[in-house]
Amino acid sequence: MTIATSATRTTTKNNETLLFTALTATAAAATTYLLTRHYLQSKSKEEALTEAAAAYAEKSVAQTRRESLDNAEKKGKQGPSGTKLPNVQIDEVYLWEVEHLSVRFPSEGSHIINHMHGIDRDSTPLPENTPVFRKIHSSNSEEDMTNKSEHKVTSYNKLIGIHECILSDVVRTPSKEGVVQKSQAYVRAGPRRELHFNPRTVNAAIVTCGGLCPGLNNVIREITNTLYHLYDIKGKVYGIRGGYKGFYDERYPPVELTPELVENIHHDGGTVLSSSRGGFDLVKILDFIRSKKIRQLYVIGGDGTHRGAFAIHEGCMEAKMDVSVAGIPKTIDNDVDYIDRSFGFASAVEAAQGAIRSAKTEATCNLPNGIGIVKLMGRSAGFIAVHATLGSGDVDLCLVPEVPIVLEGEKGCLPHLMRRVKRKGFAVIVVAEGAGEVSYFLFLSMREKMRLGKCIHFISL
Repeated sequence: MTIATSATRTTTKNNETLLFTALTATAAAATTYLLTRHYLQSKSKEEALTEAAAAYAEKSVAQTRRESLDNAEKKGKQGPSGTKLPNVQIDEVYLWEVEHLSVRFPSEGSHIINHMHGIDRDSTPLPENTPVFRKIHSSNSEEDMTNKSEHKVTSYNKLIGIHECILSDVVRTPSKEGVVQKSQAYVRAGPRRELHFNPRTVNAAIVTCGGLCPGLNNVIREITNTLYHLYDIKGKVYGIRGGYKGFYDERYPPVELTPELVENIHHDGGTVLSSSRGGFDLVKILDFIRSKKIRQLYVIGGDGTHRGAFAIHEGCMEAKMDVSVAGIPKTIDNDVDYIDRSFGFASAVEAAQGAIRSAKTEATCNLPNGIGIVKLMGRSAGFIAVHATLGSGDVDLCLVPEVPIVLEGEKGCLPHLMRRVKRKGFAVIVVAEGAGEVSYFLFLSMREKMRLGKCIHFISL
């Protein structure tokens, strides 16, 4: 009896354990099902919300674009906001055109579409006036296809269309009724839609002439990089050493410029090609251009250098040489016509500030009545002296070549200095190197002018 009772109890306990295990598994499965269902529902809701938000954003962008286009169209019809001035307008615009080489020579760039680092060919002519770039990737040449696979085409943001220009006189004044308002304009710079030369046949040359100027190496570097990376020339870029004489002087052989060679030259002063004045020999320069098959010549210099560049252009045209001569204005004095600001000018003005501060220190520390004088570059133009004076605020008198010097009298320089020294105890003067030459010559006889003319001209260089 006792053994039977123990067996019955053991069986009952085992059944309870199995029942508990089954209930636990069922509860776990139910919990997992509910959690999974809740997660899936939440994810579905989140995805639905995300898709709804994306659709709303896309709809908003599209609506904004439509509104912008509608507003632009309305604005185009209604005209710009503000008060229309009936007597201020431009009736005629006259463009200072640069003669295109295609007028004299057949263009290799027919149907060549310009883009960064290479060219594409199109079998149809370009529209008459399209200021924006059209992506054209068709090719009729096996060579084009090979080169195209080597690099990715990058389109220019904008290509300059025909007769796009910059007005020279942006300030307009009211005129009487019936009077024709005229304006002159410059050719707008930038990449053109069509190329005259085929980049695969281009050899180029760069020369620097005249005095040194901050930024020369930057210009050399950017021309070289542009020719190789944007224009994608297959020829060479020659650096002409020592100015114009480098075209023929055996002591200064040309150097081949590459992106690797010019990579760090912008950190150095001066010019890696060196420079000089004079040495212009048109016949020998044309011989070099012809022998090296130069198609593009870049001349960096001032007014005298550009007169030489124009003579080279005229010589090439007379010799029927299809060569483009590009002049890059270089003058630290900022005295080239039609150029608002030449490179290197700002650096010169900044460097002058230190000299002016030193002159002020000398003047204030030397008692009594100390006067500090700073002489700056400016043989025939006082832009550096004037801008340095305006930027400093410590200068009491500025003398420039454009204004004759008056020493005595109510508006004379000497009485003005006396007043400044009496009030402050010191004074600072900035003088452009060419200031006073005209005034000094007024007091000389003709014989003295002839005797001193060469010497004074040499000193003012």
